[in-house]
Amino acid sequence: MHTWSAMRHKLEKEYLADSLKGHIRYFATSYSKCPDHEGRASILLDGKEIIEGSYYERWKNYHLLPKDEKFQDRILYEFPIMDDIAVQFGQFDQRCFYRAFDEFDNQSIEKSLFSENAIVRIFALLDRRTGRRRLLSMKDSIENEGEVIRTFFKIRAYDEGIL
Repeated sequence: MHTWSAMRHKLEKEYLADSLKGHIRYFATSYSKCPDHEGRASILLDGKEIIEGSYYERWKNYHLLPKDEKFQDRILYEFPIMDDIAVQFGQFDQRCFYRAFDEFDNQSIEKSLFSENAIVRIFALLDRRTGRRRLLSMKDSIENEGEVIRTFFKIRAYDEGIL
């Protein structure tokens, strides 16, 4: 497994679309004085956090989540499952970023764009290998996606001059 600085370098320097370089920043940290070194993660656009989550946010926002029993069991006990709702409510931490990066870095861009993990899909939407033609082909179907995926699609499409 990579260190966070190596992951961040790959995400921001190797994978990130040229139009977004200098605008998108990835952040993850562990707090050494916290039990089990819990931490937080976020993605920033021009210094503003677009999504952010932490171990503690997970519990703070738990009551806001849908009351679907299966959904809540997944969040509580299968923390690595990251769908749009979980990301929207900050139900992730730095470890989810690490796992998402590992999945993203070890599979094709095609698989990443259709991953069940919303963080992996975000990485793929911001990736330079997702070109203008791909974004144009996704334009109609993106409205069926969750709010977070739509937000990152719009960020990328706007920078590419599609929106």
